[in-house]
Amino acid sequence: MRVSAAVLPDVGGRFECTEVDLAPPRAGEVLVRIRATGLCASDLNAVDGKRRLCPFPAVLGHEAAGEVVECGPGVTHCAAGDHVLLSIVPSCGTCRHCAAGRPNHCLVAGAAMAAGALLDGTSRLSTGADRLNHFLAVSSFAEYAVVPASGVVVLPPEMPFDAAALLSCAVLTGYGAAVNTADVRAGERVVVVGCGGVGLNIVQGARLRGAARIVAVDVTPEKLELARRMGATDVVDAGTTDPVAAVRDLVGGADAAFEALGREKTIQQAWQMLDVGGRLTLVGLLRTDATLTLDAGPFVNEQKVQGCYFGSADLRRDVAALVEHYLAGELLLDELISHRIGLADLDEAFARLRTGEGARSVCVLG
Repeated sequence: MRVSAAVLPDVGGRFECTEVDLAPPRAGEVLVRIRATGLCASDLNAVDGKRRLCPFPAVLGHEAAGEVVECGPGVTHCAAGDHVLLSIVPSCGTCRHCAAGRPNHCLVAGAAMAAGALLDGTSRLSTGADRLNHFLAVSSFAEYAVVPASGVVVLPPEMPFDAAALLSCAVLTGYGAAVNTADVRAGERVVVVGCGGVGLNIVQGARLRGAARIVAVDVTPEKLELARRMGATDVVDAGTTDPVAAVRDLVGGADAAFEALGREKTIQQAWQMLDVGGRLTLVGLLRTDATLTLDAGPFVNEQKVQGCYFGSADLRRDVAALVEHYLAGELLLDELISHRIGLADLDEAFARLRTGEGARSVCVLG
């Protein structure tokens, strides 16, 4: 079928809105009409070359929700007409990481994504005889996408598509970082450095876990105000004050700190914000091949540092919990959407993302 899509020809290029060919789903795959797709830092990392996430040319986009059009052979958990969330963590179910209960680190999915393919190693996207590459096995900057069924989660019909799209990446990553990776506990002091789409949802996850103090750190007053709405008890403007000193003045030190920017300087600051026994979770993605230097002194205080990928999420369990929280009014999603755009607006929207303007742009299709 022919579909409208935004194709990125190469790193540093501009999106080209054009028609592309999309082949039908094969076994274990699903054809989805994209109804909403968020703009994420992972997309921007690929656009700017901060991380090598796929070959080019490619159709980017991965934070998405839509409606099932057709299921390939062997797909039984969803059907045409279902409202669904699309995820960047499909899984084969049989590799050693899947067998160990870490499907978000599936070896088959990882290899496929690096090759710009679906799980069988091939692409459904092309322009004439020329192959186009998939992005993180989703490619949602298009009217339709063929995706692995293992990355599709059925949603209740009352869940709005634009809010559901955010659950696919930013919300699930931030919430999961707090709830799964760091296991924030009631009464703890939490610090979140970087209040973009992911950081704001770390704040929400910490609030839902009953943290006593949640300190949001950013350089943008607009984002700090939004962090208060998400549940931050305190905010620190790192553009006007020493954030380490400010956090220590406020709470004495953090039991759990999160860095959601992927920058060495802010990671070092978050490390210095910890109290004795505190744990630092690195959620922001550093550049490919980046190295990190930390002051070794705090290790004698039994401080810990750990990585985080996709909030250590169990896709179906955590999405179901987030939908329940949203429908009960406990999880704020609509407030995160600062801009609603079309495919033709992607370059402008990514320019805003580079400068940190707004919380989340969502591309609405139909």
